[in-house]
Amino acid sequence: MDRYAAAPVPTEIKRADTTKLRVRWNDGHVSDYGGAALRRACRCAGCVDEWSGAALLDPKTVPEDISAANVRLVGRYGINIEWSDGHASGIYDFRRLRSLCPCEACRRDNALPSASEA
Repeated sequence: MDRYAAAPVPTEIKRADTTKLRVRWNDGHVSDYGGAALRRACRCAGCVDEWSGAALLDPKTVPEDISAANVRLVGRYGINIEWSDGHASGIYDFRRLRSLCPCEACRRDNALPSASEA
């Protein structure tokens, strides 16, 4: 995706089931995020060292059944998720949230080029 292209924008955010969050995007795409994977992707200062970028969150400490207890819009660019484990300081901007979509098409589109393609 072009860095300066308009960011995708959610038109609906809701629970898909007890552990999944569903986002419907303005381009019609629907993303179903597993709570555990999304929680592990948090980049707040409590989860990632602000200076080194090193992970502070041990992914093994995130329960597989974690869920979004509350979701709030942050301005016009992202969401804040309050997780069932009490964590609530991360912001997922829309561009990054879309890049985390786990569907096969998005994983293929977001894949890094192989060494032979670079």
